Amino acid sequence: MNQSETETLINKLENDDKTQRIEAVQALGKIKDENSVNALINTFDDDNPEIRLQAAKSIGEIGDLAVEPLIKALKIEEGNTRRYATYALKEIGDSSAVRSLIQALKDEDWGVRKFAATSLGDIADKEAVEPLIELLDDEDYGVKVAATRALGEIGDEKAVDPIKKARRNAKGDKDYKKVANKVLKKFK
Repeated sequence: MNQSETETLINKLENDDKTQRIEAVQALGKIKDENSVNALINTFDDDNPEIRLQAAKSIGEIGDLAVEPLIKALKIEEGNTRRYATYALKEIGDSSAVRSLIQALKDEDWGVRKFAATSLGDIADKEAVEPLIELLDDEDYGVKVAATRALGEIGDEKAVDPIKKARRNAKGDKDYKKVANKVLKKFK
């Protein structure tokens, strides 16, 4: 695809018609260049969550070329950009993003912490075990569940006792206990 066709797609991202924007986001994922990556990252602040999610998936298709710009995007202060950057890094699955995702586990935005935990579970790098264990005390239920599941995906035995402790501390929280029990079965 030539430069003017790419620019046409990037311009479609400003269209009021959601269908046009989704088609543009999908097409940009097939163009593996810096302009497409930057345009897709900029789409993470679109008003429509469907478009933001598709942009993250499209960046996942681009792959390694997008890792560095996504890591930079994790440092942007806007919550949606950081959330979808972590999701896109998960889609790529590149272990070079592990340290940045571990940093994202400390983000004040629960959505960023949750996406980062899920991403680390998918990448399954043992370097993430200790930081994920720390999230078992997170005040946000979704973050705690994502961290528990991520620890199950990584499968490091160091996580068993902390997950059991989190399960004990979840007095009256039957839903979390179910999640913890399911994850603990993976270790047997």
